[in-house]
Amino acid sequence: MKINRVNITPINPYRANQMKVEQAKENHQIKTDKIEISSEAKQLSETSPITIERNERVQSLKAQIESGNYKVDPEKLAQSLLNYYKK
Repeated sequence: MKINRVNITPINPYRANQMKVEQAKENHQIKTDKIEISSEAKQLSETSPITIERNERVQSLKAQIESGNYKVDPEKLAQSLLNYYKK
């Protein structure tokens, strides 16, 4: 009995595996993200004068509390609480 190889392509499992790895690398390289930040967004991300003043005020209050010099005005506090809850 004679067997002829008709339309049989040679299979190399190592080459097939290598091709899968190469395709995975190519697919991974294609899917990259980009980000572009507009000038308006950059401007918004900068520290505003209000934030700077607030941070300075907080640092001042922290220093007063730590040194024991911070005094609370009870009348002002009560008035602020009333104004808050009347809204």
